[in-house]
Amino acid sequence: MCQRLAGVVVATCDQEIYDAVYAFGGHAVMTADTHERASDRVAEAIEEMDTDIVVMVQGDEPMIFPEMIDAALNPFFDEEGICCVNLAARIQNQSEFEDPNTIKVVMDTNGIALFMSREPIPTSRQQSFDHIHAYKQVCVIPFTAQGLQVFTRLEPTRLEIAESIDMLRFLEHGIRVKMVETTYATQAVDTPSDLEKVEILMGTDPLVSQYMQA
Repeated sequence: MCQRLAGVVVATCDQEIYDAVYAFGGHAVMTADTHERASDRVAEAIEEMDTDIVVMVQGDEPMIFPEMIDAALNPFFDEEGICCVNLAARIQNQSEFEDPNTIKVVMDTNGIALFMSREPIPTSRQQSFDHIHAYKQVCVIPFTAQGLQVFTRLEPTRLEIAESIDMLRFLEHGIRVKMVETTYATQAVDTPSDLEKVEILMGTDPLVSQYMQA
């Protein structure tokens, strides 16, 4: 549904997922089952593809709107030297702020990521949560094909391993990650309770009927 994309490919190491994608008419690529990071899996999946930019939409983000992908792509055309972009959204409540499944991000004044963590950052010890600007990573992540190749050739880094966050590999190697704020409300699926929330949300999701038509 995003008109700027030439195609959609599911990268998986799971035969059941692979078969399900082809059953509904999609395209899937089977990858190794040894990848710890989604970015490395995508890097393998595009090895034989001719593309300049790859948008990674992680499978735990089912509530994505096409406009979010458009927004994440804009910096590649507006700024020089960008090899990776992430979406970020304001964290709306204390519970989400403290949830380790929510990846928090802090940025500089130009929207470049400084750090990401599963811990609550910035600290709310000096001010209450209502008075800080806390953001979460939303896993719509475009790379240049060259940037993705650089990512997968770099050795995993200490903070990346400690936090289990892909983007820290770039940050620890001094490579900029541009953040773009989105105001779309999304719900990632990390737990069974998250799945229940998303099933309810999909019941009134205006895009679902269009998926069926597509």
